[in-house]
Amino acid sequence: MSKKGILLVNLGTPDSPAVSDVKKYLDQFLMDERVIDIPAFNRTLLVKGIIVPFRSPKTAKLYREIWNENGSPLLFYSQLQAKMLQERLGDEYHVELAMRYQSPSIASALANLKAGLVESIQVIPMFPQYASASTGSVMQLVMELVSKWQTVPPISFVNSFHDNELMIKVFAENARKHNVESYDHVLFSFHGLPERQLLKCDHTGSYCLKNADCCQTLNDTNKFCYSAQGHDTARLIAKELNLSRENYTVCFQSRLGKEPWVQPYTTDVLKKLAGEGKKRLLVFSPAFVADCLETQYEITVEYHEEFKALGGEHVQLVESLNDSPVFIEALAGMIN
Repeated sequence: MSKKGILLVNLGTPDSPAVSDVKKYLDQFLMDERVIDIPAFNRTLLVKGIIVPFRSPKTAKLYREIWNENGSPLLFYSQLQAKMLQERLGDEYHVELAMRYQSPSIASALANLKAGLVESIQVIPMFPQYASASTGSVMQLVMELVSKWQTVPPISFVNSFHDNELMIKVFAENARKHNVESYDHVLFSFHGLPERQLLKCDHTGSYCLKNADCCQTLNDTNKFCYSAQGHDTARLIAKELNLSRENYTVCFQSRLGKEPWVQPYTTDVLKKLAGEGKKRLLVFSPAFVADCLETQYEITVEYHEEFKALGGEHVQLVESLNDSPVFIEALAGMIN
């Protein structure tokens, strides 16, 4: 009996924390025209001439900090999620895992599905909030690769799942393990994007960033906006935890370069809260479905140390979805 193909795609990770492997990863990642969306010649000079040569040794050092006996946490949890989903769905489905950058590649995962003679393919980019640089990039590459097949099966995509009820419950449940009431403030820290990428997603050209509240609620104009979807995820988690609006802040981390990125920046929020006398912060990172460099090092180590230097006491990360059976149920519920 033919099977339905399911392709889970996460961002990616170096094959090892060695500088050579980090160079390969950063090169593929940052040369993506949707990630650094500037003319190809300028992007090549910037990435291959400046960022990769100078950033790779520093980034490799950070990866060594989070690498463990299972290797890359992102790859380990992604593989586990794919395995758990396959077990949950049963023999009528063929689940494959791919990384947008490095291994296992999207090309190899699609080849496995093709060899498995699946009757259809559903692609789930593992990014709760849609962004051109993540979900859009996955969609583009899948379509480019499959368009070269002689027979193209029915293909569908999950665009986003920022408001998935089960996902919201897992994040809230993970937070409760840390006794939410014992913290002075809660942060929802999303991975950052250049403001220009938000502006490109505003097809009206007259809404995005025109006022300070443009991302606070979802509407027909901003329904595919990464920032607006992020605010919606934060609102739903806060509602699940009975958090009042003044007790949490939405912010954005991981800037690159000097041009404006989505604000407020997490580092600025840390300074503001420390200045207000806040001592203990609980931090969600709801743009990720598995713990990775941005959660296990940037938040757990860098922001913790930065906040302490400002007079704070503790920054506590809320664990990601990782191997939660409830999140696997959420994935299963997305499948047609």
